[in-house]
Order: sequence, then C-alpha cells, then structure tokens
Amino acid sequence: MFAELARIQPAGRRITPLPVVTPVDLPHGGVVMYCTPWCPDCRKARQWLQECGLQFTEVDVTRNRQAAEQVRSWTGGSLTTPTFDIDGTIVIDYDKAKLAEMLKI
Repeated sequence: MFAELARIQPAGRRITPLPVVTPVDLPHGGVVMYCTPWCPDCRKARQWLQECGLQFTEVDVTRNRQAAEQVRSWTGGSLTTPTFDIDGTIVIDYDKAKLAEMLKI
C-alpha cells in the first residue's frame, strides 16, 4: 500500500516513490520508558531507575515514529517525555513519587 504512494512532482519530473514504512512491535511488559536523548528529565529518570537496580526498556521516540504516535495517544497529543508504560499502566512525565509507588520501591 505505502509503496504505491508517490511524492507529487511538477509535470515532466520523475516521481520518487515514498519509502515503505514497516510496522515495528513496541515493547510491552515490565518497565518501558519512552524518551528522547536530549531530555533532562529522561536522563534523571534513567539514572534513578538504574540506581534502584530496576530493569527497563528504553524506546527513543525520535527514532521510532510508532512510539511517538503511541506517546501522543496517551498524552492527548503531546510528545511528553519521559512517558512510562509499567505493565500497562501509563505514567506521564518523570514523577519520582508516582513511579516509586507504582514500582513498590
């Protein structure tokens, strides 16, 4: 379907096909942190999770369009990072008290 789409070009120019987007399964179960490499709260959250000795999966929303769309669906349209999926419960932003409560630490 996506391979059939093409960029609209002025008359007489070659039509370049759009790249095919292959869906990627997003991680689930355990602690998943949706983040960006430049976000200061993401760095704080990452450090805190490591200090607590917790295993977690990071998903960079700048490299994964589906992850960015998923975060936007959870936050009402904003690309808020970090956003956490903890066994299906969503925690938006780095709220250390809420995370500690959710993770029972």
